[in-house]
Amino acid sequence: MIPNFGFLNLGGQEVFIIFLIILILFGAKKLPELARGLGRSVGEFKKAKEEFDRELRTLEQQESARVETPKPGQIASDVEFKKSGTSTMGQADREVV
Repeated sequence: MIPNFGFLNLGGQEVFIIFLIILILFGAKKLPELARGLGRSVGEFKKAKEEFDRELRTLEQQESARVETPKPGQIASDVEFKKSGTSTMGQADREVV
């Protein structure tokens, strides 16, 4: 069964006619070379996509592992409470770093 390419709105007959036209234009000897070239192109695209995804995951891990350090004059407890999402207002025992 030939798949229906819904996004191109092509049926089985149209795909068969396109294949015949390609066969007539390029000949039977050239088709394996074209298929090999297309396969290599798809392989290179997949490699580039995987490398991009791997780089993106690495950057996300580095970003999440980065620790916020207090700046000079900043209250040390503010940094800790920013991480936990709670407020430090009203606490009397703050230390200045």
